[in-house]
Amino acid sequence: MLLRLPTSLPEAQECLTDGAIPVGGATLVWAAWQRDGFPEQAVSLREVPEANVLGAGEVGAAVLLHRIDERVPEVLHRAASGVGTGAVRRAATVGGNIVGSTLRCLLPAALVLDAHAQVLAAEGPFEADLGELLAKKPLLLSLRWRDPLVSGYRKVAEAPGGPPPLVVATAVHADDHPVLRVAVRDGYEFLSESVPCSAGADSVLDVLSGTPIAALPAAAREMVREQVVSVLERAGGH
Repeated sequence: MLLRLPTSLPEAQECLTDGAIPVGGATLVWAAWQRDGFPEQAVSLREVPEANVLGAGEVGAAVLLHRIDERVPEVLHRAASGVGTGAVRRAATVGGNIVGSTLRCLLPAALVLDAHAQVLAAEGPFEADLGELLAKKPLLLSLRWRDPLVSGYRKVAEAPGGPPPLVVATAVHADDHPVLRVAVRDGYEFLSESVPCSAGADSVLDVLSGTPIAALPAAAREMVREQVVSVLERAGGH
């Protein structure tokens, strides 16, 4: 297998035109390649500047998870710091986690940040929403968002060999009319809702009771309630 390391977007486009398969830290694809066979060419964005940005409302797809710190909102920082072991976080990338993984540990954070993706195709870079990113899986360059007023994140303890642990992510966006965004990972399923929150926690929880979140198991609904109350209390102090 030839691993290509472009240093610019035009070089990366050329790799895609030549049929190179995107690879990040290879923490997820290596076992599959060993089983099914290696591609002739792979391409990594680790030398492309646009894929290595971190902070100021953007994180690059080639950024290693262990580098994600207080320069990004709390919800994204905590999501990244909770992925796997330290060794995994020193190898795994943002792009691999969002696009190449079924666990998608960073996705709830991206959803509540209302993030948009900068992606690259053979024809050039363009912007895509998260739905298009997950459905079509183009080559991710970076995620961009507007910083929320406050955010929160909780992940239950993992059971070895069990299903993915429950995750609840929240963020309050200080628009003209404040909005609370909630995202839940329940097993391999993801739910997200956006609710006006100027009327307080009771009103928000009442609205959420009429959404698919109400169909979650009781323990998950209780965790959503706790996280909603907590993040709105913190937002009230700003």
